[in-house]
Amino acid sequence: MSKSIISDMDGVIYRGKQLIPGAREFINRLVENRTPFLFLTNNAEQTPLDLRLKLEGLGISGLTEDNFITSAMATAMFLKSQTRKEMPTAYVVGGAGLINELYKVGFSISESHPDYVVVAKSQTFSFEQIKKAVRFIDQGAKFIGTNPDMIDPIEGGGYEPAAGTLLAAIEAATGKKPYIVGKPNSLMMMLATRKLGVHPEEAVMIGDRMDTDIVGGLEAGMSTALVLSGVSTRASMEQFPYQPDYVFDSVADIDPEAL
Repeated sequence: MSKSIISDMDGVIYRGKQLIPGAREFINRLVENRTPFLFLTNNAEQTPLDLRLKLEGLGISGLTEDNFITSAMATAMFLKSQTRKEMPTAYVVGGAGLINELYKVGFSISESHPDYVVVAKSQTFSFEQIKKAVRFIDQGAKFIGTNPDMIDPIEGGGYEPAAGTLLAAIEAATGKKPYIVGKPNSLMMMLATRKLGVHPEEAVMIGDRMDTDIVGGLEAGMSTALVLSGVSTRASMEQFPYQPDYVFDSVADIDPEAL
């Protein structure tokens, strides 16, 4: 019996708005073979609906919102489990995807002594947001990050700053480290395997980053597959004290039944 597939998206299925060659065929193989699969992404900007529509726009159909877990969803679930307040509050640096998930679990967004400062990648990040985040953390708000990624791959082969760069700025100003919910935190992996209804050893984590996807999968007890279509390269891979079980140029080379 083939293993379940848990796959990253950015750098694995697409770069920015550009589909990685062979990704459509890879997903079609998963669907046709009835391989259980789930997309597990540190992207906190978009909702599962946004991601489904994005893939449809890239020519990949037949998916539902249940095929996705985002770091925004994981962060909201984690904070709901942690707070004892009936009406907890958060100041958010991030997009609508994160705000929407926090609303779903009963949080209100506030700039008046919030309980949490929650930081994700933001296309509109500003110095004013840094000032507010620093002030609230200094006043006692708990510092939460959706994911630690310093850069994200974009179409054309380049990169852009991601959530980790924003977290680093706020950490430098406050002297406090954020608690990060997304990959490589095994909490994300646990949520994924639980949703698929499988044990970790029955799943393979596919990703493009040694420092999030691969180490997270490894620490959760999964097999791991690194694709070289995103951030990590064969050269950078050798710098880590751990290694993936498989290395592929892209998902185009992966036969799910052979993992």
